[in-house]
Amino acid sequence: MAAPPPTVTPPRPVFRNIHVTDLARYRLPLPGIVSILHRISGALLFLFTWLLLWLLQASVTDAAQFRALYGNPVVKLIVFALLWSLLHHLCAGIRYLVMDVSHQAMELKAARQSSAIVMVVSLLLTVIIGVKLW
Repeated sequence: MAAPPPTVTPPRPVFRNIHVTDLARYRLPLPGIVSILHRISGALLFLFTWLLLWLLQASVTDAAQFRALYGNPVVKLIVFALLWSLLHHLCAGIRYLVMDVSHQAMELKAARQSSAIVMVVSLLLTVIIGVKLW
C-alpha cells in the first residue's frame, strides 16, 4: 500500500498592523480617504457649531459687529474650512445613503467612481460658494 501524497498548504496571507511610523508610506485608496474626510468634516462641524451660531447671531442683531468679525481673515479662513466641511459631509453622506440602498454601489469600481465624484463635487461647490462669500 502506497503512502498518500503530501498535501501542500498554500501560504497564509499576512495581515500586518500599521504603526504610526508607517502612515507616511501607506497608500490609502480614494474611498478610504473620502471616509476619513467624512469623519473629519463631521467633527469640524460639531466642534465649530458655536462659531457659526455666533456669526449668525451677529449678522441678525448687529450688522457692524458682523462686519468686524467677518472682516478678520482668520475668521474667513475658518468659515471657508467649515463650508468645505459642510459640503463634503453632505456629498459623502448622500454617497453613503446610496451605498446603503444599492448593492451595485458597493462594488469596487462604483465605489471608486462615487468617491471621486464626491471629492470633485465638494471641492467645486466649495470654490463656487467660497468665492461668493469671500
